[in-house]
Amino acid sequence: MSRIQIQGFRPLKGRISIQGSKNAALPMMAAAVLHRGVTVLSNVPLIQDVECMKAILNSLGCRCIQKGGVLEIDASLLHTTQIPDCFMKQMRSAIILLGALLGRLGEASCCYPGGCLIGSRPIDLHLKALNGLGALAEEEELQVRVRAREGRGPTGGTIVLAYPSVGATEQALLGAVLAEGETRILGAAREPEICQLCRFLRGMGARVKGEGTDCLSVLGVKSFDLHDSFFSVGGDRIVAGTYMAAVMAATGDVQIRGADLEELKEPARLFMKAGARIRREERGRDFRISIKERPRGLTLETAPYPGFPTDLQSPFMAFLAGAMGESCIRETVFEERFATASQLEKMGARIKVEGLTASIKGVWPLMGARVTAGDLRGGAALAVAALGAGGTTVIEECRHIERGYEDICRDLSAVGAEIRWMDAEK
Repeated sequence: MSRIQIQGFRPLKGRISIQGSKNAALPMMAAAVLHRGVTVLSNVPLIQDVECMKAILNSLGCRCIQKGGVLEIDASLLHTTQIPDCFMKQMRSAIILLGALLGRLGEASCCYPGGCLIGSRPIDLHLKALNGLGALAEEEELQVRVRAREGRGPTGGTIVLAYPSVGATEQALLGAVLAEGETRILGAAREPEICQLCRFLRGMGARVKGEGTDCLSVLGVKSFDLHDSFFSVGGDRIVAGTYMAAVMAATGDVQIRGADLEELKEPARLFMKAGARIRREERGRDFRISIKERPRGLTLETAPYPGFPTDLQSPFMAFLAGAMGESCIRETVFEERFATASQLEKMGARIKVEGLTASIKGVWPLMGARVTAGDLRGGAALAVAALGAGGTTVIEECRHIERGYEDICRDLSAVGAEIRWMDAEK
């Protein structure tokens, strides 16, 4: 069992380099199967979700070789369209392989996906996107099957997303690359990771435009139009936001390297409203966050980009639990993302959850306790809270954290946190 021990009340000072984006790298890895050749990605994070996607690709006939942050994917021998159940139950985002496999081999299947327990997260938008490409997409006995009609590949069309789902947008994009004709995706997600995916696809020869807007256009190409490519994955804005939240909880002055502050505009606005100072550095995209006293309470609501990201809701709740005054968080994306509240309450937090709203009365100080990570972001949030708490906190089930953070102990230790893995292998 992976466990982390944290001794709180240590102001943070120094520099943290941000890993490559998980939510950008995974769809690029899935997109690699569209090309009958080699794709090279750099700045790929060394996390469990990437390991899981590599295992899936290898099971489909690809050859994945990773050295440090550089990952080479050779999809020339891809031959299987069934994604193994064991991997689908580990990582929900593997479902976006359906669109890529549909384009490459004309069919795909998998079991119903698993992942973090943060809400129902139905896959109906994914299936509607694939149906919009002329495919037969259906669920049957917890299996998802997609196949081209009458032996043909996918065909272009207009896909209207009722909600700007990142996963469904990625699904539609990957399915449209090798579709016959033009595909328009209306109501598309605008997240920075979607923009990265569009640039990556163009780099391998796809004809995609419109990223950053809610209307994407894909003009289908033939498989031989795609070519070997190289792409460097951008920094992970959610990891950066998590470490910024850690500074808010513990106080301090930390330089964040390798993340784009423009992608964190709404979280940065709220950090400053709570009392932080954020300033850009002269070097590239680096910036610095500092706070000397307890943060002030906030009112916020999660929303699709450019709104406040649901993935940072738990880390914000963690530092607001020790903030001055009262805070209110409304979760509009995943209905069960308040599960971390019950673990924060073990540390003395006063949080009242009613439906989609959490009301927080700041308590100072929180006190260390034995808590359990129930999901990826919630687990990281518990580390944030522990840094601003008195005494010692032990976080159990930290395998969830490893799905998205290369080494949270390494990164936070680098800026003065007293945090360590309790298992010998760490």
